[in-house]
Amino acid sequence: MISARICGWLLVAPLITLLITGTAASSQAVPASKNHLSGSRSAYLQRASDQPIEWYPWGEEAWRKAKDTNRPVLLDVGATWCSWCGLMDRESYLQPEMASFINQNFIAIKVDFDADPKLSAKLERAQAFMNLPAGLPLTAFLTPSGVLYSGGGYFPSKAENGKLAFRAALEEALKLYRTSRAQIEKEGFSVVSGETK
Repeated sequence: MISARICGWLLVAPLITLLITGTAASSQAVPASKNHLSGSRSAYLQRASDQPIEWYPWGEEAWRKAKDTNRPVLLDVGATWCSWCGLMDRESYLQPEMASFINQNFIAIKVDFDADPKLSAKLERAQAFMNLPAGLPLTAFLTPSGVLYSGGGYFPSKAENGKLAFRAALEEALKLYRTSRAQIEKEGFSVVSGETK
C-alpha cells in the first residue's frame, strides 16, 4: 500500500512541475507594461493601449521624443468604426516582429479621427496636398519637426493589388528620412504650420 502511494506520487509530481513551469512560462509572455495610450479617453486609442507598439498620443511628449532620438514619426489616424483600421491593427500593429521594427526606428503616434476632427482634417489636407492617398486609416511619415514627407492609407501586410506591403513602406520611409532629410525638410508639408516649406 505504501509503495503504491509512493509510485502514484512519483507520477503526479512531474505533472505538477510541468503545470507550474508551463504557467510561469505563459505569464512571462504577457507584456509587462502598456504603451502611452492607456490613460486616454478615446475608445480608438484605448483599443490600441495594449498593442506592442510604443504608441504616443499626439502631443509635445511624442514630438520631443522624436527630436531627442532623431527618428521619423509614424502617424496613424483611425476610428473605432473603420474596418480597415482594425484590419491593419491585426495584420501589422499586433505582430511582435513588426512592432519591434517600428519601436526601434520610429516614434509612433496614434490619432482618433472622431476625437480630434480639426487635426484629422489638417492631416487629410496635407496628404492630399502631397498627392498621397488619404482616407482611413491615414498612415503618414513625418520628420521630428512635423514635416509630412510620405504616407498613404491602408497598407496590407503583404504586397497586393499594386499596394506596397507595410514593412516595405516603413523601410522606404526610413531610407528617405536618412538619405534625403534636408530635401524633405525643404519640400515637405508642415502639419504644424499647415504650409509647404
